[in-house]
Amino acid sequence: MKTFAACFTALILLASPAWADDYSLLEWDDLIPLEEQLNPPPFPEVDHDDEFAIPGQPVGKVVPSLNGRKVRLPGFVVPLEGDSKQVTAFLLVPYFGACIHVPPPPTNQIVYVEYPAGAQVDDLWDAVWVTGTLHTVGASNDMGDAAYSLQGTSVEPYNI
Repeated sequence: MKTFAACFTALILLASPAWADDYSLLEWDDLIPLEEQLNPPPFPEVDHDDEFAIPGQPVGKVVPSLNGRKVRLPGFVVPLEGDSKQVTAFLLVPYFGACIHVPPPPTNQIVYVEYPAGAQVDDLWDAVWVTGTLHTVGASNDMGDAAYSLQGTSVEPYNI
């Protein structure tokens, strides 16, 4: 029995790096082209005299080489579709409440995620890991525009 357990453990350890090789770990800065990191676009001005004026969302360019890449990205869920138990479409953002604050983050800091299997998100304050195929095709929603979209294969609680 010990031999079986040792073989099983070795198999899991060997298989884990293979899975990790399939998906690139991204950080949010990776979604911003280098030239935009060096010379950020101007932030939209706010008319403080008009209490109903809503500043526009900053538009960010995409990194073309990320199109079609299998990635893993941490972030926070802004639900768009689903029910009280599962979310099937959502915006993934780098910090909690990103699309609730005005203006929302630049478009290249929002990822539209489709996850037909449905993700259980118990608390929107909790960060998640999203794994899937990233595309440089955006999506528009009342909550904000996304420069990227992702076909999700897994959504898991964020644990380091």
